[in-house]
Amino acid sequence: MEKKVSDYIIKRLKDWGVNRIYGYPGDGINGLMGALRRAEGAVEFVQVRHEETASLMACAHAKFTGEVGVCTATSGPGAIHLLNGLYDAKMDHQAVVAIVGQKARTALGGHAQQEVDLMSLYKDVAGEYVQMATEASQVRHLVDRAFRIAKAQNTVTCVIIPNDVQELEYEEPQEKHQTIHSGVGYAVPRILPKQEDLEKAAEVLNAGKKVAILIGAGAKGAAEEVKQLAGVLGAGVAKAFLGKDALPDDLSYVTGSIGFFGTNATHRMMEECDTLLMIGTGFPYAEFLPEDGTVRSVQIDVDGRRISLRYPMEVGLTGDSAETIRELLPLLQRKEDRSWQEQIEQNMLEWKKYLRELADQQANPLNPRLVFEQLSPRLPDNSILSCDSGSTSSWTAQHIQIREGMKFSVSGYLATMGCAVPYAIAAKFAFPERAAFAFVGDGAMQMSGNDELLTIKKYWQQWGNPQLVVVVVNNSDLNFVTWEQRMMEGEPKFDVSQVLPEFNYAQYAEVIGLIGIRLDSPDGLEAALDQALKADRPVVIDAVTDPEIIPFTPQVAEKFAGKIAQAINKGDRAAARNLKGDLGKAVKKAGEEE
Repeated sequence: MEKKVSDYIIKRLKDWGVNRIYGYPGDGINGLMGALRRAEGAVEFVQVRHEETASLMACAHAKFTGEVGVCTATSGPGAIHLLNGLYDAKMDHQAVVAIVGQKARTALGGHAQQEVDLMSLYKDVAGEYVQMATEASQVRHLVDRAFRIAKAQNTVTCVIIPNDVQELEYEEPQEKHQTIHSGVGYAVPRILPKQEDLEKAAEVLNAGKKVAILIGAGAKGAAEEVKQLAGVLGAGVAKAFLGKDALPDDLSYVTGSIGFFGTNATHRMMEECDTLLMIGTGFPYAEFLPEDGTVRSVQIDVDGRRISLRYPMEVGLTGDSAETIRELLPLLQRKEDRSWQEQIEQNMLEWKKYLRELADQQANPLNPRLVFEQLSPRLPDNSILSCDSGSTSSWTAQHIQIREGMKFSVSGYLATMGCAVPYAIAAKFAFPERAAFAFVGDGAMQMSGNDELLTIKKYWQQWGNPQLVVVVVNNSDLNFVTWEQRMMEGEPKFDVSQVLPEFNYAQYAEVIGLIGIRLDSPDGLEAALDQALKADRPVVIDAVTDPEIIPFTPQVAEKFAGKIAQAINKGDRAAARNLKGDLGKAVKKAGEEE
């Protein structure tokens, strides 16, 4: 039987190693849906509740597996809805291919219903490669180039297929002038700096007495090399949030997160170091790095465009993190004085004790820190974790301790709300035997998380291990923005924009056939967590928490004491409820000076 273009596309996706497509149907891709049916499961179609979550799942698939993520949507509104998740992939440098439907070629330019200029719409998000098929034999090289460029550039590409082209009989390109004859496959190159640059970097690192290492997502394949590097240099290692799983947190010299969610140990290391080594990270907040020009510096990144982007580097090494470190290590001299690293380790012991104290502070009704502090040691080995943007990022960054074998991700540079539940779903499809956890704020749950619980309901019984736990931080507040209003603008909480409708997430989970556990007191917290981890189906933990527990560490918040005081003086008395210790004193003093 002759194959249609749509059949050929599905076959070519399979040739590229694609086993799964996330999407939502529509008449613009009915041809593709028919081809998927005829393929009889060769490529699985995962039906989501909204195209935005389809692209977020494709991004998460790329992040957790290293493979190309694939999503599809119909013309017009469906294609528009994909954009948010595609930008998440683009900004976090993930290989994702979008297969998008379009109106029939005969209708284009005629202001047809759902006609959108998709070439222009996708020009930014898929700027490395976006093309529309106009005839059958063109499809081969469009698909091949989309995948090869997505892999080579770690970016988003898009192939637009008008619905009438999908129904054409497929033709191989003819052997004549101006035809393209492409093939399948991509081999990852070995990228290394020049020897002379490695030697320059070694000179800088050998001269340093207090070396601080900052790693990101680009160091995920270099854990063993980073361990060796820290051992030779006697350094501490901090982690940008996207690189949280690049190195386990139980290593004594790992100082955890940096930035607004950062640990005191990391901030102190950055303040006191004399040498900075950044590996595979574009951490964007320069105020948390050493003051410009005060330390010697080296950066390793596979993309030369990102060298010296965040800090002026004395030596920039363009290369793969693991490969480059392996070439660098023989040039380094082991530091015999271990006092710097020993101090870092002591700082981390003090930080972990301090975190426990913060988690144990009384709250009304429940301290969100306590939920994460108690959950962390209970997480199963090899869990896959995701968290949403907002206050949950803070609790995750500070209290969730990554162990060897765990995976973690978040919407990094885009920092979109609504990513955690789709990420967890993609994790379960990619690794059905592993436990998955999504840490979600109530704003993100109301935005898209509740809807995607229906996707979990639809598919969970086909996963070998049904363990998927969604932890909802339910404080009836768009909490992170509330604190930004107070800390950045000196404005009181604006209830009209910030207060969320009340919703019982646990009850909703029960209604749709999942397990729901509602927590509104520290009493029974441990038993509830244990219950969730032993459940025979996905669980929603609805943790009713105190919105006035500040999501920043007190030491970071002290820098904004004046603004917080302004918000309180303007009538936001709730902001003062949990301000204690040095932070409370700083805010009180700033308020008196107003």
